[in-house]
Amino acid sequence: MNNLKILEESFSKIKTYLQANENTNTRVVEFKKPSEIQAIIDFPISAKGVTENEFLDLLDKYLEYSVKTGNKQFLNQLYSGFNFPAFIGDIFATLANTSMYTYEVAPVATLIENEMIRLMNSYAGYTHGDGVFVSGGSNANLVAMFSARNRVMPESRFEGYSQIHKLKAFVNEQAHYSFETAANVLGIGAKNVIKVKSDANGRIIPAELEKEIEASIQRGEKPFFVAATCATTLLGAYDPIDEMAIICKKHNIWLHADGSFGGSVILSDKHRHLMNGIEKTDSFAWNPHKLMNIPLVCSVLLVKERGVLQHNITDINTDYIFHDIDQIEDLGKKSIQCGRRVDAVKLWFAWKYFGLKGYQNRIDNLMEMAQYAEARVMEHPKLELSSNRQSFAVCFRYKPNSETDLNAFNLALRESMRKSGKSIVNYGYQGKILVIRLVTANGELTPSDIDLFFNNLLTEAKKLENTQNLQHG
Repeated sequence: MNNLKILEESFSKIKTYLQANENTNTRVVEFKKPSEIQAIIDFPISAKGVTENEFLDLLDKYLEYSVKTGNKQFLNQLYSGFNFPAFIGDIFATLANTSMYTYEVAPVATLIENEMIRLMNSYAGYTHGDGVFVSGGSNANLVAMFSARNRVMPESRFEGYSQIHKLKAFVNEQAHYSFETAANVLGIGAKNVIKVKSDANGRIIPAELEKEIEASIQRGEKPFFVAATCATTLLGAYDPIDEMAIICKKHNIWLHADGSFGGSVILSDKHRHLMNGIEKTDSFAWNPHKLMNIPLVCSVLLVKERGVLQHNITDINTDYIFHDIDQIEDLGKKSIQCGRRVDAVKLWFAWKYFGLKGYQNRIDNLMEMAQYAEARVMEHPKLELSSNRQSFAVCFRYKPNSETDLNAFNLALRESMRKSGKSIVNYGYQGKILVIRLVTANGELTPSDIDLFFNNLLTEAKKLENTQNLQHG
């Protein structure tokens, strides 16, 4: 194959793809059923490989039938948008193709990760903090719980964990499922993650947290870990860290902040009050691949005290990797991964490009777009907010004129929009009520993009209403 020709063709395809994302008529997805895509794309690997033209055709098909998450009508997930400087940084990181375990093989990337950890710690108020890039928010939550276990039971690093110790973790009942997974992986057991009641807005109730902790102590158990969620996945609710910190200090419990979704609000002077008390936590999960629009995956775990992460790792007798010859700590010594992508590099390029003020403005814009979307819901007689907006997520439903099952109607509305490819949002359940969830995560969103979404939604809703009326007529 002519690699140079393929490279030139590939960059031409990238340019066309990016231009299409700016076109409001471009569909978010060309929806096909799995069987239809399998008929279009030859997935099995052949013995002889493909020709140059076949390879280029596969590139076209991959982009054509993938969801265009950079499209401004992709309002479906907690990540969205396209970040050009981060994309370029990712390309160059892949081009250099190294791993983050030693300075010897990743000198520039090591210094970049150190700088990113330093900067992010400054926002968290961790004056003696540390951190490491990990493979996602779930992994950050796992390592945080791992660190908490090792603090309360340092011998468990070598001896293992016995259920006789009865460790208990406490999270918001609307917290991410990864905490149960973490307890499972660590041998603590998912059933030992206690889900604490939240209020009508989705925030954990501090009095309920203290009640659950005290009841656990009375049962002879050992509370060791509490997580404050900084933007729940459905409602975007922020737990009251300040109040939780008082409780955790009283009982000497590790307090973790799961900012996997909403941690980037800390960059905003206007809205960082949602995370008041963050400096009182012991660890903080932060995903720049969400509200900072860094290409997936870009996740960080920050810890308040330097040395905590190194303490997690059992004795390292690996002189074939770690030589201690470059007057700098090799980052592999504080990571549970050995081979690790240089995810810090794409974040650094983006932050250098936009600057501190530029990123602050991007986060402020996301909140303004959520406020604007909320206003659009409130002003329309057939749209109903399911709860007060907390941050970047707006949850609502459509109420047709005729008597109908509202859950079924709104699910059909969401699916009709998704398969049309015009706009995509997600849905979830608030109790027994199905709600449509719009997330403003694309840093380039404007009011006209929000208007287009609601125009598409109302058009699809009217079609569904007319269809139902004909069926019942």
